[in-house]
Amino acid sequence: MNNSAIIYATLSRIFSDLLDEQTIFDIKNNSAFLELLGESTKLYFENNSIKKIVEDLNVDFTSMFLLNTQPIESFILDAKQEALVGLQNPVMEFYFRNGFEIDMNQTEILAPDHIAIEFGFMQTLAFRGELLTARDFLDRHLIKWVVPYLIGMKAMAGTPFYRDIFSFTIEFLLAERENLEGIS
Repeated sequence: MNNSAIIYATLSRIFSDLLDEQTIFDIKNNSAFLELLGESTKLYFENNSIKKIVEDLNVDFTSMFLLNTQPIESFILDAKQEALVGLQNPVMEFYFRNGFEIDMNQTEILAPDHIAIEFGFMQTLAFRGELLTARDFLDRHLIKWVVPYLIGMKAMAGTPFYRDIFSFTIEFLLAERENLEGIS
């Protein structure tokens, strides 16, 4: 699996739900990932117990993504802040047009344009090597809403982990788009 697919899979997991003890344990013991995120996150994981990190990150996740705002494209971009369903949702239409089927019954996430589902779609495209479709999706969707959304969310984050993962995600998406610039 290529690096982009791995990163998209990781981001999809991080943004999909509260992080459990096993995931925190895996992050805590992955020094390369912690260094990639930044010194403040690395020190935070080194200096706190798994239990403390789980508690802190769960409070942060709940505050940011459940109580204050949902990481759902149509909520962010649509003034009515309502989830569009079926093919009237531009993201769902994009998935359908590009052969990506989502069984929403297999996930607790109820919106096809949730950030975790969109990252899962990009993981699939990276895995398949569908670079033109990936560039198109970045342009039409992810760059358009995720970058400004995470810039705003960074100020709300109470833990170094989420501040750093937001910065990493922004930098990664912009670098991905730049890497795909010459693809035809």
